[in-house]
Amino acid sequence: MNLYRRNLLEILRPLLAARAPVGRALDFGSGDGWFARTFQEQGLAREVVAVDVQKRSRSFVEPLLYDGGRLPFPDRSFDLVYAMDVLHHCPDPAASLRDLLRCSRGLVLLKDHTYRTAAGKLTLAALDELGNRRFGVPSIYRYQRGWEWLEVIREEGFEQEALIHPAKVETRPPLVWFTNRLQFVGLWRRGQPAD
Repeated sequence: MNLYRRNLLEILRPLLAARAPVGRALDFGSGDGWFARTFQEQGLAREVVAVDVQKRSRSFVEPLLYDGGRLPFPDRSFDLVYAMDVLHHCPDPAASLRDLLRCSRGLVLLKDHTYRTAAGKLTLAALDELGNRRFGVPSIYRYQRGWEWLEVIREEGFEQEALIHPAKVETRPPLVWFTNRLQFVGLWRRGQPAD
C-alpha cells in the first residue's frame, strides 16, 4: 500500500465504520481495484462491484467495463457508491455525479479535488499528469471549482454527513505544503422523502 492510499484509508475508515459492513457497494472508476479489494478485506463492504471505462494491465479486482455513459445498473441498486479521485476525469463531472447518485439507495462517498485560484488549478493539473499518465488515464482538468458539486448532490436528495477539507492525504514535504488544501472527502446519505 502506498503512503497516499494508506493516509486516505485512515480518513475513510472512520466515516464508514459505524455502518460497516454495507451490503453492496459500487466502486466508480475503480482503476486497479485496490479500494474495492480493501473495502471487502477490511469488512467495510460485503460485496463491491468495480466499474471503469478501461482495464489496467495489473489489477487487484477485475472491473466491469462500460462506455462511460449511463452506468449499467438500476436505480438505487447499491447501499454505497463511491469514487476516489475519478469525477474530475469525466467529460461532464456533474452528469456523472448525478448518475452515481442515481445508483445509491443509501450512501455516497467522494474523494476528489476543489480549487479556488488559478494556481490551485495549475497545481492539480501538474499532479494529475504525474499521477495518471503512466496508466494511460487522460487528464482533462474538470476539477470542482469551489463547491459546485455540492449543489448537485443536494438537488438529488442527499444530505451531507461529513465533509473533510483539507483532507490530509499527503504527509511528505513538499507535497504536504500545497496539495492537502486541494483535497476533500465527503459522505452523504439519501434523505427521506417528505410524506
